[in-house]
Amino acid sequence: MKNIFTGLVLLSGFMFSSLAWSALQDFNGKPGKLEDYTGKGKWTVVMFWASDCHVCNAEAQQYVKYHEANKKEKVVILGVTLDGQDKKAEAEAFVKRNAVTFDNLIGEPEEIASLFESLTGGTWVGTPTFLIYNPAGELKAAQPGAVPTSLIDEFIVQQSKQAQNQ
Repeated sequence: MKNIFTGLVLLSGFMFSSLAWSALQDFNGKPGKLEDYTGKGKWTVVMFWASDCHVCNAEAQQYVKYHEANKKEKVVILGVTLDGQDKKAEAEAFVKRNAVTFDNLIGEPEEIASLFESLTGGTWVGTPTFLIYNPAGELKAAQPGAVPTSLIDEFIVQQSKQAQNQ
């Protein structure tokens, strides 16, 4: 089977710094770290978004439905908005408008771009962008642009089969 994500960057061998995540916080101002959400026995899909991103707005419901359908068994979504404190009200409006049920963290755009680059070794492109972590909390893929949830499922199945065969 051909790679199911066009342009998907499979990642391995990186040492990830949790210090970079200290710039993030939840919408109540409590610091948030990626380790609080990954490595809990489920796949974690991190969705970087911005309230003024047209694609993010158009695709939000797809990810909300996916999160709700999978959160108890195999996959959770974590949102990370680049809106920063200056646009926190717009980020909160995005969450409300799209009835987002998954957890979200907020950070400043430059810090999130730096974080992405330090985690992946790749160049930050923009929103939406996705990171996919396996149940052990290992970063397995990074993908800029909208990704249909059916492809996320296919990727998880493929990666799970490979892990079983090793």
